[in-house]
Amino acid sequence: MLEADIKAQLEQYLQMLEGDTVLKVSAGDDDISKDTVALVEEIASMSPKITVEKADLPRTPSFSVNRAGEEDTGVHFAGIPLGHEFTSLVLALLQVSGRPPKVDQSVIDQIKSIKGEHHFETYVSLSCHNCPDVVQALNIMSVLNPNITHTMIDGAAYKEEVEYKNIMAVPSVYLNAEFFSGGRTTIEEILAKIVEGPDASELSDKDPYDVLVVGGGPAGSSAAIYAARKGIRTGIVAERFGGQVLDTMSIENFISVKQTEGPKLVASLEEHVKDYGIDVMNLQRAKRLEKKDMIELELENGAVLKSKSLIISTGARWRNIGVPGEQEFKNKGVAYCPHCDGPLFEGKDVAVIGGGNSGVEAAIDLAGIVNHVTVLEFNSELKADDVLQKRLYSLPNVTVITNAQTQKITGTDKVNGITYTDRDTHEEHHVELQGVFVQIGLVPNTDWLDESIERTRFGEIIVDKHGSTSLPGVFAAGDCTDSAYNQIIISMGSGATAALGAFDYLIRN
Repeated sequence: MLEADIKAQLEQYLQMLEGDTVLKVSAGDDDISKDTVALVEEIASMSPKITVEKADLPRTPSFSVNRAGEEDTGVHFAGIPLGHEFTSLVLALLQVSGRPPKVDQSVIDQIKSIKGEHHFETYVSLSCHNCPDVVQALNIMSVLNPNITHTMIDGAAYKEEVEYKNIMAVPSVYLNAEFFSGGRTTIEEILAKIVEGPDASELSDKDPYDVLVVGGGPAGSSAAIYAARKGIRTGIVAERFGGQVLDTMSIENFISVKQTEGPKLVASLEEHVKDYGIDVMNLQRAKRLEKKDMIELELENGAVLKSKSLIISTGARWRNIGVPGEQEFKNKGVAYCPHCDGPLFEGKDVAVIGGGNSGVEAAIDLAGIVNHVTVLEFNSELKADDVLQKRLYSLPNVTVITNAQTQKITGTDKVNGITYTDRDTHEEHHVELQGVFVQIGLVPNTDWLDESIERTRFGEIIVDKHGSTSLPGVFAAGDCTDSAYNQIIISMGSGATAALGAFDYLIRN
């Protein structure tokens, strides 16, 4: 089951097992069951601390990871956790054996304090790069709290179950048989939905900052680190630390690093930020800012933070097409991540809206999974790089339609088609399909700002060469600004510029 290089890496990890572990397997005569048995037996053969037992589990095929002598630790895998989920399996083995998870003690204390039965199930695809973070978070919770269980379910192995529940996006998390959350979710976000977070007064009582950074992506992290290195009081308030980079599968243009993945880069950013003792307030959404004696930032929960200077680095989000059916069928056929959700559309017909690099790359990836891909481009020609276009046009199951203005996405309980108008002839056309992937660029997260911050007609914050905005003491960096290009490395540079600009402002004022 395991390739030689993966097996060699696994052998090194298994040497870190602290206690004896039992893999309990529920298998039948089907091919997935046979592969499941082969996988667990191969893993067990690599360490004397791992044994295999037959069991009758809620799902067949599946297996659970348990401490020796315990009935059920609560960590289950229904399907074969290879691909992106192989790391989830390795971490489960280590953590169940007694090796402590790498999370803050405050998070561990919150998990252990949870009362009542919590049975989580996460539907994944093995090609989804966002799914492992959710699986690993819920596995940690299961290991630390006997009231919590978690089962990873490979949608490809349980197609009937996925169809019955009408799951068209991963990861999809269910708690006690009821839908709980969709998309990438951190362990802090999961806890925030189960236990109460910090009270607004607790945040408002914090001492004023010298520099307060709004946003925890590459720009915000860079800005905070540069500010903290000056020895001044620095804070980060972020809706989701890491921002959109968390949803990025492969990064190959981050200079000096040949290839990495978004979550790995974010983990490194977070570790670097923590090294400087920066006050990170995660899962907090900015609502309003006002310049008084100090700059006051109001959060959605009512808290008000004060700072002598402020850096806005709230990034950008996927742009919606804004047609009827888009919101109604989100996660019911309308998707934004082909890597995550593509496998759920195996053998079906889908459309990709957008002919830039992202749209064409999505169409190429999907063409290897689905029955047929229709690419809809608003302009008269595709905007993607020539090498991508050549690859796209070489595929037999792709149709490209230019001058197409999307009118609506149709369906009943899920998507069944898309309607567009030919911008040359003004004729309306309808394509029957089961999925629509939207890939039309980004929109800056600046809706919460008022007119005191000058922005372009696209909502981008206008900054000068120091990162200064039109409001004295307020700076901005990254994809939320009028920067010519949206790239991780450019965001980091602009974050450093904004921090140095803020420091210079503090010296002069």
